[in-house]
Amino acid sequence: MEIRITTKMMLQILHVLSWIIFIGLCVEAGSFLFNAIFTVAFNPLAADYFKLTELYQYDYGFFLTQLCLGFIVAVLKALLFFLIVKILHDKKLDFSKPFSQALVKFVSNLAYLTIFISFFSNWGANYAKWLASKGINMPDIADLKLDGADIWLFMGVVLLVIAQIFKKGVEIQTENELTI
Repeated sequence: MEIRITTKMMLQILHVLSWIIFIGLCVEAGSFLFNAIFTVAFNPLAADYFKLTELYQYDYGFFLTQLCLGFIVAVLKALLFFLIVKILHDKKLDFSKPFSQALVKFVSNLAYLTIFISFFSNWGANYAKWLASKGINMPDIADLKLDGADIWLFMGVVLLVIAQIFKKGVEIQTENELTI
């Protein structure tokens, strides 16, 4: 017996997985924001959630900057998967005309978001390294959820190339429709 997974089934599976990842990233960003506000407004000992207690005690401004960079990365990741969920939910993928302006815009937006994630991840990681060079005990970059800036950049560049290919495909498809 052969099991065949159709394109429609694969898109449904990816839609469900995208929802799961999107919800997880929203929870991560929300918990990041909640714990940051709780630490700043109510209980400075809650800085231990971020493993940044020593940084909080060293300088409040440095602590807030590190939190802001981490929060921006978390929100951008959630936004990335929101766009994926949205295009799968709106069913804007038309397989009779695979090259569409909506798809070019979608892939371009994904590319720009991944490049922004790379930029802010790199900025946050370099900021943490700079703080560590000042003698502050800083957690690992992975614990700060700022690792993988190079991978995000690579993915962003690949997506930009794919967006340009789709853009050229739209131009060729439009030309062919006009010549018929």
